Amino acid sequence: MKVLTVSDIEIGIIYSPAILEYFGDVDVVISCGDLPYYYLEYIISMLNVPLYYVLGNHQNRPEIREKGEHDTPWGAVNLNRRCIDYNGLLVAGIQGSLLYNYGPYQYTQAEMWTMVWSLVPALMLNRLRYGRFLDIFATHAPPWGIHDKEDLPHRGIKAFLWLDQVFQPRYHFHGHIHVYRPDEEVFTLLKSTWIVNTYGYRVTELAYIPSRRGVQERSSDYVR
Repeated sequence: MKVLTVSDIEIGIIYSPAILEYFGDVDVVISCGDLPYYYLEYIISMLNVPLYYVLGNHQNRPEIREKGEHDTPWGAVNLNRRCIDYNGLLVAGIQGSLLYNYGPYQYTQAEMWTMVWSLVPALMLNRLRYGRFLDIFATHAPPWGIHDKEDLPHRGIKAFLWLDQVFQPRYHFHGHIHVYRPDEEVFTLLKSTWIVNTYGYRVTELAYIPSRRGVQERSSDYVR
């Protein structure tokens, strides 16, 4: 299964007919926030695959179009505070960033803890049903102390770090932290979880074989 993750900036080869040449073989798309709805809708219409998303702190609410207000990307599924089983792939998400100027989709650390705790019953049920808690955790902000910055708007989320340590999803994809230098860290392994800054886009291939317990990972997974 091949996953395209996107966040924060529009990419020319994605927002053009070239998307089919470069990404025509992906199975699912996950947006980690701060992308316009028309961009996500274009991806859906061109690739014709499911798109799951969380909102970022710079998301317009609502997005103004020629024909009126548009408060969701048509055809996409909001992951916020939800856990979804897509063809055996277990995906959950949390939107937004830390509170810094009372804008939309900004939360205190305590509010982020509340949202993460709301996922726990579904994760425990996944464990009973599939033998594991989660495959992909999608957020806008990064976890505390990993890929984050010192300034308040870009500090990581403590509850996200706890979830990664306790439930150990295969991947935690996030956005929010813009990457301007080639030497900036964007991949971090925490226990068995790869934490990936998907600023712009990343392609991740999950090699697996179906079983009664769901996805069984092999060692040939890759991210680019």
